[in-house]
Amino acid sequence: RRMRAGDTLRSVYDNLSADPNSLSNLDQDLPNYTQHTVPIFSLPQEWLWCETWCSMETLKDAKTIDLCNNPLTKKPKLEVAKELLPEWSLYDERQRNVTLELDE
Repeated sequence: RRMRAGDTLRSVYDNLSADPNSLSNLDQDLPNYTQHTVPIFSLPQEWLWCETWCSMETLKDAKTIDLCNNPLTKKPKLEVAKELLPEWSLYDERQRNVTLELDE
């Protein structure tokens, strides 16, 4: 709080988000732009699992799964979600039904 890191991050985010071209990589740009003013610490791998850089053996320990675009497979994110997360199809169907009900 003393260093006002939240204010710094919000300010940089506001500046970056004003540019529509920067939104595609905002998750990378925000820490890159602020790394010299806001200390950044790496989390253990299980906090952000991604098929691109993590092994399938570590998926069971994942606390957060990034459905990133894997440059090796080039599969769409929804297809990856269905493969990695068995419950995805159920949740997706529920959400689709709720949306249909709201549209009626």
